[in-house]
Amino acid sequence: DKQIEKKQFIKYFHDLDVYKRLFSLSKVVIQKVIPKLPPEEKFDLVQQMRRASKASTAMIAEGFPKRFQAKHWDKYLVDAIGECEEMVNHLMYVRDLYSKNVKKESVELLIEQYKYAINQLHSLNKSWKNFHKNK
Repeated sequence: DKQIEKKQFIKYFHDLDVYKRLFSLSKVVIQKVIPKLPPEEKFDLVQQMRRASKASTAMIAEGFPKRFQAKHWDKYLVDAIGECEEMVNHLMYVRDLYSKNVKKESVELLIEQYKYAINQLHSLNKSWKNFHKNK
C-alpha cells in the first residue's frame, strides 16, 4: 500500500510553507544579524534589511485575498520575489563586509534559505497561473 500524503488546506496566508519560511528568516535577520552590524550601518543597511526582511511576508499577506484574481496575485508574488532578491543582496554585503561581526557560514545559510524561498514563490506563482488557466 502506498501512503497518500495528505495536503494541508490553505485557508490563510500563514498556512503557506513559503510564508512560514520567510517569517522565520525575518525573525533570524532581525534578532541575530541586524544587532551585530556596526553602528555606522544603523541608518543604511540596517533599515533596508529590517524593511526588506518584513516586506516579502507582507506582500504574501496582502496579496493572498486576491489570489483568485490572477493578475493581482501575480503582482504580489513577483513583488515578494523582488523583496527576497533584495535580502540576498543585503546579506551578500553582510557576508563580504562584516564577517567579523556575523559568521560568514551563517550568512551563507540565510542566503540559501532566501534562494529556496524565491524558488518556492516561483512555483507558487506558476501553480496559480495554471489554476487560473484551467478554470
